[in-house]
Amino acid sequence: MDLDRGIREKSAENLPWKTVLTLAYQSLGVVYGDLSISPLYVYRSTFAEDITLTENNEEIYGVFSLVFWALTLIPLIKYVFIVLKADDNGEGGTFALYSLLCRHARVSSLHNRQLADEELPGYKKGYYDATPERSFASRMKMALEKHKVLQKILLVLALIGTSMVIGDGVLTPSLSVFSAVSGVELSMSKEHHRCVEIPATCIILIGLFALQHYGTHRVGFLFAPIIITWLFCISTIGVYNIFYWNPQVYKAISPYYVYRYLRKAQGEKLVSLGGILLCITGSEAMFADLGHFSQLSIKLAFTSVVYPSIVLAYMGHAAYLSKHHNIIYNYHFGFYASVPDKLRWPVLVIAILAAVVGSQAIITATFSIIKQCMALSCFPRVKVVHTSSTIHGQIYIPEINWILMLLCLAVTIGFRDTKHLGNASGLAVITVMLVTTILMSLVIAVCWKQRFFLALGFVAIFGTIEAVFFSASLIKFLEGAWVSIALAFAFFSVMYIWHYGTLKKYEYDVQNKVSINWLLSLSPNIGIVRVRGIGLIQTDLVSGIPAIFSHFVTNLPAFHQVLVFLCIKHVPVPHVSPKERFLVGRVGPREFRLYRCTVRYGYCDVPRDDMEFEKDLVCSIEEFIGTGNDSTELNASSSSSKELEQNQDMAVAGTCSTHTITMNEDTKNPNNIDSAETSEIQPKKRVRFVVPEESPRIDNGGREEELEELMEAREAGVVYITGQSYMRAKAGSSLLKKLVINVGYEFLRKNTRAPAYVPDMPHASSLEVGMVYRV
Repeated sequence: MDLDRGIREKSAENLPWKTVLTLAYQSLGVVYGDLSISPLYVYRSTFAEDITLTENNEEIYGVFSLVFWALTLIPLIKYVFIVLKADDNGEGGTFALYSLLCRHARVSSLHNRQLADEELPGYKKGYYDATPERSFASRMKMALEKHKVLQKILLVLALIGTSMVIGDGVLTPSLSVFSAVSGVELSMSKEHHRCVEIPATCIILIGLFALQHYGTHRVGFLFAPIIITWLFCISTIGVYNIFYWNPQVYKAISPYYVYRYLRKAQGEKLVSLGGILLCITGSEAMFADLGHFSQLSIKLAFTSVVYPSIVLAYMGHAAYLSKHHNIIYNYHFGFYASVPDKLRWPVLVIAILAAVVGSQAIITATFSIIKQCMALSCFPRVKVVHTSSTIHGQIYIPEINWILMLLCLAVTIGFRDTKHLGNASGLAVITVMLVTTILMSLVIAVCWKQRFFLALGFVAIFGTIEAVFFSASLIKFLEGAWVSIALAFAFFSVMYIWHYGTLKKYEYDVQNKVSINWLLSLSPNIGIVRVRGIGLIQTDLVSGIPAIFSHFVTNLPAFHQVLVFLCIKHVPVPHVSPKERFLVGRVGPREFRLYRCTVRYGYCDVPRDDMEFEKDLVCSIEEFIGTGNDSTELNASSSSSKELEQNQDMAVAGTCSTHTITMNEDTKNPNNIDSAETSEIQPKKRVRFVVPEESPRIDNGGREEELEELMEAREAGVVYITGQSYMRAKAGSSLLKKLVINVGYEFLRKNTRAPAYVPDMPHASSLEVGMVYRV
C-alpha cells in the first residue's frame, strides 16, 4: 500500500474506505505495539509496592478502575478525539505542535526566515485569518511574540519533550523485551531464571537493532498480524478469566472504586500510581506516527480493536488476582500467571514477538523525531538513510541506532528488573504527555482561536491527571526514574548546545557579511579572473554576500563565470512542493552573472541526489532568466533584522519537472579517447534547453546571451564551495559560554557529519574554505 505524500496530504474524509481500512490494519503493527504489550508489566509494577490487600478485593478493583479510566481519559479522549486534530499538515509529534505555533505566531528562534516562506501552503494555513484584536487568541499571540522569555520557554518545552521521547526509545525496548522474556520464570527455579532472562533479552535486543538497516518496509508485513494475534490472545484469555474466576469484576469500572482507593491511600498506594501509569505508555505514538497514516485510520484501529482488547485483558487479569492473593504476596504474579498452563508457552512466544514489534515502533519514532530536530537545527548532523521508495517516513539513522542499542543493553544489564525499568519509562512517558498538554492548550487558544475557558479546561483536566502521575513517578527517582532524567538531560544538552551554536554562527554571518558596494568594486583591473563553470557558494544567509566569499576571493582572486550564492534551508512545514522549492534572485548587475538561490525543504522532505539537484538548480535559474525578472539586490548591507523578513528580490521557481522548458544532457567522448580510458576520465556534458513550439520565445535584451552562457557554464561543470567554520568564544565571554562554544559545540561539530547541503556531493567537485568565527 502506497503511503507516500499524495495519500497523506488528503484528508481522512476524502480517502476511500478500502484505503482507510488498509491504513488502520497497518497502524496496528506500527503504532500500537507498545500500548498493546503493557498488560505484561502493569499489575506487576503496581503491586510491587507491597500494598496490603483486603478480603473484599477493594485494592485490586481500585487498581483496575484506575487503569480503565486512565486508558479512557488519556489515549481515547485526549489523543484520539482532541490531539490528533492538531496535525501539522498531516504530521504529528512534539515538534509538529511547536511548528504549528510557529506558523500562527512569530515565536520561532529559527534563523534565515523569509516572508516568502509564510506564503507556502503549510505556513499560510490559518496564519492570515482575521482575528479580533481584543480576542483571547489575539492577546495570547501578542504576548508570545512580545516576550522573548516565553519564546525560549516554548523552545525548551519542545526540546524537553523530544529528549524524553528519545529516552523512551532507550527504555521501552528494554522494558518490553525483558517483560516478555520474564515468562520463563514460571517454568524454572528462582536460581536459574535470572541466568536465562538477561542473556536472552540482550540477544533479542542486539538482533532487533541489527535488523534496523533493512528498513521496516521489509518486515512490516509481519507487524500487524503479530499484534492482531497478540490482542486476540490477551482478550480471549481475559474473557476466560472473567467468566471462570470472577464474573462480578466488571463492577470495578465504576469510578467509585477509584475514589475509595485514593481516599484510603497510604504512601505505597500513592507511589503505586507510577505502575498504573505504564498502562498508557505508547499513547504518544498515535500522534507521533500520524504522518504515516490518517486520523480516521488511527481512530478506527484504536476504538474498534486495541481499546476493547486491552480493557478485557486488564479486567481478566484483575479477576484472576482477586482469587489468588497469595501470588501477589509471593511477587510471582506476572501476566503469564493468569494464562492457562497449556497456553503459556505459545503465549510467551507471541508476547516476545509482540514486544519486538512494540520496540520497533518507538525506535522508528525516535529516528523520525531526530530527523525533524536535525532539519530545524536542533540536533547535530547525522546520516539519514531512507529505506523505502514508497513509504516516505521510513528512515534509518546508523549512528543513533547503535547508540540506542548500547544504551538499551546498559540499562538492561544494570537494572535486571522490570520494576526499575518501568519507573524510568513511566517518568519519560508522562513528561512527554505533560509537554503535549501544555503545547496543545496553546494550540487551542492561538491556532484554533477557541475561548479561554476551553484552553484552560483542557490543561486543567488532563494536566492535573498527568501532574499526579508525574509526581508519583518522580517519587521513584532513586528506584530507576533517575535514568530517564539523566538520558533526557544528556540529549537535551546536546540539542540545546547545537541549536545555540548554530544560532550564534548565523548571527556572526549576518553581522559580517559583505556589502554590495564591495562586490561592484571587483573588476579585472584588480586581478579578479572569471573561470569557466558554475560556482556554488554555500551559505546560511538568505540575503547579502557571505564573509566566506570575500575570504575566498582575497586568498584566491578568481571565481567562476556563473556564481550562485546557495542557501539550503528547512522551513517549519512538513513538505514543500517542487514548484515552490526554489527562490531565485540576481546579485548585482546582469553582466556580473551572480545569482542567489534559496532551496527550501520541509522537515519531512527527502533531498534529491546531486545530479538531480544540479539539474533542478540550473532549471530554476533558467526559469528566472526567462521570466524577465530584472530586479537586482542593491541593499545587501542593510540591517540584519530587516533582511530576515524581506524577500522582495527573489522569485519563486520550480524544478525541471514543473515548467515547460526542460534540460537535456548528452555525454560525449572527448577527443575520441578509447573506451577503456574513458572510465577514468570525467565525460563531457552537453546541455541544451528544449523549448516547446507553443511556448513564447524568450525576448531579447540580453536574456538569450545570458541563457547561452548559463548552458556553457553547466557544460564546464559545477564546483561546490563550502565554508568550514571554527567557532571560538570571543575575549571577555563568560566561562559558561566558553564551555558551550569552545568545548561543547566544537566537539559536536568535529565528531558529526559535515554540512550535507547536497546529498552525495562529489568530492572531486568540492572546495572547502576555512574561517575562524569569534562569537
